[in-house]
Amino acid sequence: MSQESDVQHEVIPKPPAAAQESDFGPWLAKASILVVDDEPGMRNFLVRTLESRCKFIDEASDTVEASRKLDERHFDIVILDNIMPKKTGLEWLAEQRSIGLYAETILMTAYADLDTAIQAIRAGAADFVLKPFRSNQILNAISRALDRIQLQRENFALKYELRAASDHIYLRDRIFGSSATIQQTREMISRVAPLPTSVLLTGESGTGKEVLARSLHELSDRAGKPFVPLNCAAIPADMLETELFGHLKGAFTGADSRREGLFLHAQGGTLFLDEIGEMPVALQSKLLRVIEDRKVRPVGSEREVPIDIRFVFATNADLAKDVEKGRFRADLYYRINVMQVHLAPLREREKDVLELTDLFMNKLSRQLGMPPVQVDDAIKAALLAYNWPGNVRELRNLIERTLILGRFPADLRGGISAPASNATLEEVERRHILSVLDEVAGNRDEAAKRLGISRKTIDRKLTSWHG
Repeated sequence: MSQESDVQHEVIPKPPAAAQESDFGPWLAKASILVVDDEPGMRNFLVRTLESRCKFIDEASDTVEASRKLDERHFDIVILDNIMPKKTGLEWLAEQRSIGLYAETILMTAYADLDTAIQAIRAGAADFVLKPFRSNQILNAISRALDRIQLQRENFALKYELRAASDHIYLRDRIFGSSATIQQTREMISRVAPLPTSVLLTGESGTGKEVLARSLHELSDRAGKPFVPLNCAAIPADMLETELFGHLKGAFTGADSRREGLFLHAQGGTLFLDEIGEMPVALQSKLLRVIEDRKVRPVGSEREVPIDIRFVFATNADLAKDVEKGRFRADLYYRINVMQVHLAPLREREKDVLELTDLFMNKLSRQLGMPPVQVDDAIKAALLAYNWPGNVRELRNLIERTLILGRFPADLRGGISAPASNATLEEVERRHILSVLDEVAGNRDEAAKRLGISRKTIDRKLTSWHG
């Protein structure tokens, strides 16, 4: 029997949803909470307090049952009694943190001494409430913990938002254009967005696959949850696993603190894995297991943490050929290729080139504080004649450069962008990339930035051209 049996019982009205949000924040109604206490009266009091206010509430009468329930599903908050038979709440919490518990924990205690407070901090408790307490006290503690969770996840996701904020910031949540090709793509996105199905987006670099991914997210029932983008080619292979899975303190040299990975930061929302074909083969098998089991094991953890996320993948490579060459796992390919949406290159969307030119010209001129540059008939003809190997991103970069210069580049009028009629697409692409490399004295990073493609794409192209 617990020593902490004193509970302030009270009649708990069930307020309307609007009152819940204004009193205790917007996150409580979406939260999953686990109550761990050996006292039936306390568990009943907390369940009655929370069941009308949160998304999911469960209870455990001891730490063994609590451990099992943590293995079964994700909880945002654990409300934990300290004094229980066999093992204190703080001892159990310290053990759980060491094997992978990421939920915020609120400790219930009847002893307000400094030693207990220090132990609570060391064990990883986010807050504690003193018994006896009223319902508003525990609700406020939960609200503070949920605010911290949301702030941490938003800040973490914002870092990736800023990394990826190139072309999509001007087309966010929009699939722009009126060509038949892009209209078909819009229709496909609207059909698949409400479904929980994973989606594979294909298309050349710079065609706007992240714009499609964001549209899928915004049109789904997960729109209010995080959208977390990750470019698999932008993270060193030896760091990609910890970025995705997170790690425990001391899991490896330099792991000075516990860190949630992107799987957990995307909880309830959408994880967008761009350039999935660049993921190391060894990590592909772990990703496959996550997709199938909907659980992740942080580096150094003994526990698999349940997740609820939607996966959207993108690639500019031919994954079927990569499977044949052994560079991509066949089982993962078939698992992610349930619903494929292809985004056509800009050269196949002639009607959209001029519309996008106007869009970028207007938006970028306002952002840069520079007057728009006139697009005369000769420029329009050159824009339509060009094959755009860098696609929409390259067009956006061209317009920005034009605004800075106050005119379109001379080579646009000079016909460099209008290839010979017998030139193949590969020859046009090769000539253009080499031309840009020449302009920047061989600086591949700068060339990639100008072209709107990744450095790895340039490296791969040059390798294939030079053997």
